[in-house]
Amino acid sequence: MTKITRGNPSNLKNVRSNIYHHYIRVDNPATLIFLSGQLSRDADGNLVGPGDMTEQTRQAIRNMQAVLEAAGGSLSDIVSIVVYTTDIRQFKEIVAARMEFFKDNLPTSTIVEVNHLADPGLLIEFQATAAL
Repeated sequence: MTKITRGNPSNLKNVRSNIYHHYIRVDNPATLIFLSGQLSRDADGNLVGPGDMTEQTRQAIRNMQAVLEAAGGSLSDIVSIVVYTTDIRQFKEIVAARMEFFKDNLPTSTIVEVNHLADPGLLIEFQATAAL
């Protein structure tokens, strides 16, 4: 039986405890799902939200949701996220959009600013691991 424990050590402040945990321990996972990087493209591959970090973040998360559902999971099963963005100055917009989807069962999280993503116009990409 999968047991997931999410937490933060008492001696290490988590300044953004509303969007991530310092650690997640997964004991006896029944299934692990590894998501490829998800972008702000719709079902037809078209860019969603050109120039809009908030809408691109929402679309990338909706795509993660669709991938997880196809694999038998949900966003609440995500234990780790890596976020790649072309503009870390829009961190507040990214966090606000994430908080629309991740309210409970928060993942661990890393965010990295990069020069470019796969195509011009893409501002953000999410890579995730889920445990069921």
